[in-house]
Amino acid sequence: MVQGTMSNAGKSLIAAGLCRIFRQDGYKVAPFKSQNMALNSFITEEGLEMGRAQVMQAEAAGIKPDVYMNPILLKPTNDVGSQVIVNGEVLGNMSAREYFQYKKKLVPDIMHAFEKLSEAYDIVVIEGAGSPAEINLKSDDIVNMGMAKMAKAPVLLVGDIDRGGVFAQLIGTVMLLEEDERAMVKGLIINKFRGDKTILDPGIRMLEERAGIPVVGVAPYLNIEVEDEDSLTERFSGSQEIGLIDIAVIRLPRIANFTDFNPFESMQGVSLRYVDSVARLKNPDMIILPGTKNTMEDLLWMRQNGLEAAVQKAAAAGKVIFGVCGGYQMLGRTLSDPEGVEAGGTIAGMGLLPMDTVFAGNKTRTRVRGSFGRVEGLLSGLTGVPLEGYEIHMGVTTLSEGAHSLTGIHNFAGHADRETKADGAYCGNVYGTYVHGVFDKEEVAKAVVTALGKSKGLDTGEITGVDFQAFKELQYDILAEELRKHLDMKRIYEIMEEGIRE
Repeated sequence: MVQGTMSNAGKSLIAAGLCRIFRQDGYKVAPFKSQNMALNSFITEEGLEMGRAQVMQAEAAGIKPDVYMNPILLKPTNDVGSQVIVNGEVLGNMSAREYFQYKKKLVPDIMHAFEKLSEAYDIVVIEGAGSPAEINLKSDDIVNMGMAKMAKAPVLLVGDIDRGGVFAQLIGTVMLLEEDERAMVKGLIINKFRGDKTILDPGIRMLEERAGIPVVGVAPYLNIEVEDEDSLTERFSGSQEIGLIDIAVIRLPRIANFTDFNPFESMQGVSLRYVDSVARLKNPDMIILPGTKNTMEDLLWMRQNGLEAAVQKAAAAGKVIFGVCGGYQMLGRTLSDPEGVEAGGTIAGMGLLPMDTVFAGNKTRTRVRGSFGRVEGLLSGLTGVPLEGYEIHMGVTTLSEGAHSLTGIHNFAGHADRETKADGAYCGNVYGTYVHGVFDKEEVAKAVVTALGKSKGLDTGEITGVDFQAFKELQYDILAEELRKHLDMKRIYEIMEEGIRE
């Protein structure tokens, strides 16, 4: 089990790297995280919902994502509550206090999922959440030391040196653990190190002496392009140089599935920026409205800070506006919530697409494939281009006169129905779709960037797309190669073989 001293210490990446290493060494390996809190989710081939971190780790392991890898997914709906998803299906919305009191009832679901994986694979790499030393959360823990005990899994504890204070992180975490919990920590990892490791050696010796636990590796800071979890991603921080083609994604407060836009980051000459204010928006070639866990409240946020007016102004100036899922819903005329699925009531949309959305309690949850239909306007190059992705939304959108369907898709997950249906809409230079992953295919992202380049009179010959799947495979191999150099894999294998002595 991989645990961390804090959120974003690098647990997900270390776990993914171990999955790839074990796979390269000939083992059948699967990732597991009992409880994930994330707005980035994925739909499996069975039509079930799970966190994307375990999807990324499954890719590293060379296997198909399975909902058993993440039996509990919490999707925050506001600052004090979440939608609770168990075994891939919505259980309901709960406040933090309600869930804290309820979560112990989910232990049988967690153990069933873990045991299924244990039966099917040689190695299960378990990821923790946050820190195991959160003393207010240790009671009835099901995701850190509580999970380690249920699985009888030896623990590697990861600390983040890039933020500073890594020795205090590691020794402080160990000291706050109970005696039986400390006995389960078999190795320490210092992560995100930049520089000469010999400078660290005196501190490492002192850390090992005080903790009584060996340091099994000092992993470097890696610029690996794999998917991140939610708003902790470093993609959202800092400024970025504007490329020949500039794409701005509105960083909504409850942004979901921002990994939809990762393919653009791998394209030469393209800048992909996440912006949360009019000042940072500047003058992009395309503005993307991403998915969100609360469409109505995030639209009101845009209305209050001026971003809605800025998007409307850009649309009037002929810029490409593209909405995905919740962002697509925002582009319509009205958003109605008669059942109180989100904020309740009815509000005006941006009015950029002639359509109306009504929220309902049933969640659409399926994988889809198909192709773009006859597309007009600046993105006419998308006409006939194949696409694949998944739908995950609560709401039905009805198009009115002037709106044209963007794609034709059919379900291939959780449904026997293969009938092609219309999805999305476009009107002039404004486009939208419910399909997450719509840009993942090289042909789609390349067609978009080529169109944007031509509109500026640029030679787009040097702006190339990439096979995103092949690109990710390369990233996992690089990750494994670097971790082999800096982790004591011989000792880690010994730790697994020794297990937990009771």
